[in-house]
Amino acid sequence: MSRTVLVTGVSRHIGGRVARQLTADGSIDRVIGVDVVPPPHDIGRAEFVRADIRNPVIGRIMAQAEVDTVVHLNVIATPVNAGGRVSQKEINVIGTMQLLAACQKTDSVRRLVVKSSGAVYGSSPRDPAMFTEGMVAKVMPRSGFGKDSVEVEGYVRGFSRRRPDVEISMLRIANIIGPDIRTALTDYFSMPVVPVPFGYDARLQFCHEDDAVEAIKLATLGPATGIVNIAGEGVVTVLQGAAMVGRPVAFVPLPLASPMGGLVRRAGFADFSPDQMQFLAFGRGLDTTRMREEMGFTPRFTTRQAFADFASGVGSLVPGVDALGSLGRQGVGAARELMGAAVGAAGNVLPMTQARP
Repeated sequence: MSRTVLVTGVSRHIGGRVARQLTADGSIDRVIGVDVVPPPHDIGRAEFVRADIRNPVIGRIMAQAEVDTVVHLNVIATPVNAGGRVSQKEINVIGTMQLLAACQKTDSVRRLVVKSSGAVYGSSPRDPAMFTEGMVAKVMPRSGFGKDSVEVEGYVRGFSRRRPDVEISMLRIANIIGPDIRTALTDYFSMPVVPVPFGYDARLQFCHEDDAVEAIKLATLGPATGIVNIAGEGVVTVLQGAAMVGRPVAFVPLPLASPMGGLVRRAGFADFSPDQMQFLAFGRGLDTTRMREEMGFTPRFTTRQAFADFASGVGSLVPGVDALGSLGRQGVGAARELMGAAVGAAGNVLPMTQARP
C-alpha cells in the first residue's frame, strides 16, 4: 500500500526540516509540502504545492493525491512571521478549520499529526509544578499564540468525534530553541538588555529544534499517542538564561511588563504578547512521562543543553556589543533609553545588573 503524507507550513523552519526527514524514510512513497510561499530551504524530495490552507482548494489537493497522513505544522507562534496578529489568527484558527474540514471529507485520510504548544496551559501563580496532559490551564491564555493553540486543539477534538477512524497525535511542544530557529524567546534572549519582571525568576522548559523534528517524525511514523507533552529534561530560569547569553538584565515591575513588551515589539527587538510577559514572570513546567513511556521518545538535549546550543550562536547584534555579547557603553546607554521610555511617567526601571549563572 502506498503512503502519501501532506505537510503544512513547509516553508517555515520546522516544517521544511520535517518534510526533508520524511522524504528520506523508505516507508513513505510521497510527501507533499503545502504553503503560501515557496520554501527558502531544502525540503528533500517533497513536492511543493503553493496553496493556502484557508482556501477550500486544499481539499481537492488531498483528494487527488489520496493523502493518508496529514502533518499540520502551520500553526504560527509569532505575528511578525505571519504579517501581523490578524493574519496570524486567520492562519492558525481559520486555516485549521478549513484543513480539518478537508480531512473530514477525504476518505483516504487515516492519521492526523498536529503541532500544538505548551502555551495551552497558560502561565499563572496558581499553576502546578508540572502540567500533565490531563490538566487544564488555571488561567486560560487570553491572547496571542496561546489562545490560538487552545482553539486549534478544540477543533481537533471536534474532528476526532466526527472521524473516529482517524488516528490523532497532538504534540504540546515546549518553547522550541536552537542555533537556527528564530522565535519570540530567542529574540528576547538576544536583546542587548533582557527585561525581567522584578521579584520573579521563572522556570522555563525548552525543546531543541532537532528534538522537535524527531518527535514530529515519530508521531507521523510511529503509533498514535493522542496528546503528548514534548520537552527537554530539567529547567532553566530566566536569570540563568540571561547569564548564559552574556546579557545584563533590567528588572521591571510586573504591572509595567506589558507596556514594556509593547515597546520592545514596536522597536523590533522581540515580539511579545501580554501572555508571554506573564510566562516570563511565572514560567511553566511540562510533565513528560507520557512522552517517554507511551510515545517512546527521549530528547537528545536537556533543556539546559538546548539553551546552551542556542546561546553558543548568539553574537554581536547591536553597536557597542562585543563578540561575547557583553554591552559596551553605547549599548548600555541605548538600552537604558529604551527601558526608560517603556515605563514613562511611572518612573525609571530598577537598576540593570549582570545576571549570574
